[in-house]
Amino acid sequence: MNCRILEVASALARSECAELHVAYAWDAVGEALMRGTTVDTPEKYVASYVRQVKERGAANLEALLGEVPEVAVPLASDCPKLKTHLVRGSARKEIPALAKKLDVDLVVMGTVGRTGIPGLIMGNTAETILQQVDCSVLAIKPPGFVTPVTLDA
Repeated sequence: MNCRILEVASALARSECAELHVAYAWDAVGEALMRGTTVDTPEKYVASYVRQVKERGAANLEALLGEVPEVAVPLASDCPKLKTHLVRGSARKEIPALAKKLDVDLVVMGTVGRTGIPGLIMGNTAETILQQVDCSVLAIKPPGFVTPVTLDA
């Protein structure tokens, strides 16, 4: 699904000769616990863990971009080049913050709609992001998605 999101976002950016920013949010889950008073993990191990998680995120982003090579190719020589952002924190918080900082016109993201009432239509992370951005949002559903919402006849 990530490839599909990149394909759509890239096609839109290329058609408008617009900047394409690809963001990857990563977080070192458990870091706070490792630094806490209950589990006294030496700082060098915590720092090594955080560095490994960040490096894994960077490698994942690079691999994803490698699967969709047209993302990095502008339509014309005067069009902006691809810009990547490896942001630390939860996507729910960091993607809206980055969108605001960059003053983007459109956020393209995936959504799977797994749980809860907001998840019924948009998906929990997508719904959270949607509520925080002041720009347009294009939500990409996974292949074969069938909405659970039906119209009464």
